[in-house]
Amino acid sequence: MVGDAGTGAARELSLVLAVALAGLLLAVVAVFTPWHATPDGAAPAAPVELRSPTELPATTAG
Repeated sequence: MVGDAGTGAARELSLVLAVALAGLLLAVVAVFTPWHATPDGAAPAAPVELRSPTELPATTAG
């Protein structure tokens, strides 16, 4: 029974492996591709300025 697997099983297995390899390739590309665009000569993004919740807000004129 096990030896009766024909070309259909081999074709299905090769399709599954091809899809798995394509997914792995896409995952590797997503990991190693820069996710943000920076203009030429621009400084890298700065961290967010942290403020204390007890700090008073700045007054506005008006």
